[in-house]
Amino acid sequence: MEQPRILIVDDEQDLCQLMQTSLKKEGFQSIQTAGTVKSGWEQFQAFSPDLAILDVMLPDGEGYDLCKKIREVSRIPILFLSAKTDEIDKILGLAIGGDDYITKPFSPKEVAYRVKAQLRRAGSYSQQISEQAMIETTMMTAGPFALNKEQTEVYKQDQRIELTAKEVGLMACFIRNPNRILSKETLFQTVWGEDFYGADNTLMVHIRRLREKMEDNPSKPTFITTVKGLGYRLNVK
Repeated sequence: MEQPRILIVDDEQDLCQLMQTSLKKEGFQSIQTAGTVKSGWEQFQAFSPDLAILDVMLPDGEGYDLCKKIREVSRIPILFLSAKTDEIDKILGLAIGGDDYITKPFSPKEVAYRVKAQLRRAGSYSQQISEQAMIETTMMTAGPFALNKEQTEVYKQDQRIELTAKEVGLMACFIRNPNRILSKETLFQTVWGEDFYGADNTLMVHIRRLREKMEDNPSKPTFITTVKGLGYRLNVK
């Protein structure tokens, strides 16, 4: 099996070296580094990584900027590194497409474990969709929404909607359970494959982004609604 390719973008060379050493001890050998937004984008295009670790503060911009560019063409897992500890910074990192946010100082071994977790989630999600497609019918519908399980595509009134893997996973849960309240714990465990504890912000951000794509008026959702204290529900006729 081909080794996962990892891109680290951080202008602190000592920190990059430390993370490389830690990742290699955990079995990752294909690693490239960069120190700026510009060189990080060039490395991304040349290296085609399976996962990226981005420092938020870089000499020529922010890791957020690089994340936005990557998200235009790829859905690989992205981890942010930052000395900023405010909750708003973490929410921003997740809102623009990040999958995890690690505050400095941190243990390089912790980063390695988080890298493993993100790669495992990405791989296990694809595997789950593939296995389900083999045993279920190709299309599943609920109201104006449809899920093509074989191609992991979601449609609204026959119009394909561009979604991330996590957003497809959430819509799959809703379409399979129309008009039923799904708890936050159930949604997170199904889509992310792990316990919900401490992940409320992550789920909230993904639901908000999903509403922006699926609702006629995202500020007043009528399809994906919040049931206070219980979870979320897909309302269809």
